[in-house]
Amino acid sequence: MHWRPSIRRNCWRRSRVNKQDSGVGGQGSGGLRTVADCLGAASRQLVATLGLDTRTARLETRVLAAFAWNVSPAWLIGHDTDPLADAHIAAFDALLVRRLAGEPVAYLTGTREFYGRPFHVSPDVLIPRPDTELLVELALARMPDDQAVDVLDLGTGSGCIAITLALERPLAHVTAVDRSAAALAIARRNADTLNARVEFLASDWFDTLAGRYFDLIVGNPPYVAVADPHLARGDVRFEPVSALAAGHDGLDDLRRLTRAARAHLRHGGTLLLEHGYDQADAVQALLRESGIPQPRSWADLAGILRVSGGELSE
Repeated sequence: MHWRPSIRRNCWRRSRVNKQDSGVGGQGSGGLRTVADCLGAASRQLVATLGLDTRTARLETRVLAAFAWNVSPAWLIGHDTDPLADAHIAAFDALLVRRLAGEPVAYLTGTREFYGRPFHVSPDVLIPRPDTELLVELALARMPDDQAVDVLDLGTGSGCIAITLALERPLAHVTAVDRSAAALAIARRNADTLNARVEFLASDWFDTLAGRYFDLIVGNPPYVAVADPHLARGDVRFEPVSALAAGHDGLDDLRRLTRAARAHLRHGGTLLLEHGYDQADAVQALLRESGIPQPRSWADLAGILRVSGGELSE
């Protein structure tokens, strides 16, 4: 990695040759860079290498530093003039090198916040996105807090959807399925950590759910076309492709789910599915074919139609 030496120059000991650099960090620091110096240099590296905007670069830098040094983000602000020991710089530098190679921050720290709660993640699961909180909001609106509704989360991954629904609606019985044993292990860990009551099952979509019926079925299935160039760019390169791609048009799993859902929805039950930015019309057509006569689509905060669904006809 040809840029690693430049990281060392920006974030390591002040040069004894460069007089301008030697003044950074203040006197009496023992020749070490300060917290502010190190974070500033790292932010500039992220902007230059990954093309991040300055605000995002600063945020990512602070997240990585807080994790590397086992401190809070607030500590970084209150100690920005503190000198850093070699061991602290080395720990931060190891994370920064991986981030500059494109590895997502969530995989580096092992955590991603979703709906205000921390979820453990690894390369075995998709990183939870803020966009998916729309699916959660729509589901919660259909889950009365005084009723024991039966809910199914398809392809649970980290468990963020199922666990959030279970915590927000304690009376609900939430079932979550995934075909990946590694993903289920992470989901169970998150449920244990967050004290959520969720039934996790190993299943390829509905395959092991014969005879099971639900009031609400939700899912965030793969919906990217396998040839989409975005799969080879940015953070997405590090995520499991099986959780992202679904056939030549990205609709393979959505077709399968809409066709099978009817056999597992109670009369009047609701199906809600997240999908791609340009797939609302196609998903609505699939929903109508599956017995949902009046499907709808809902937009996320960016105005993009992100979730489609509706009620099964009586």
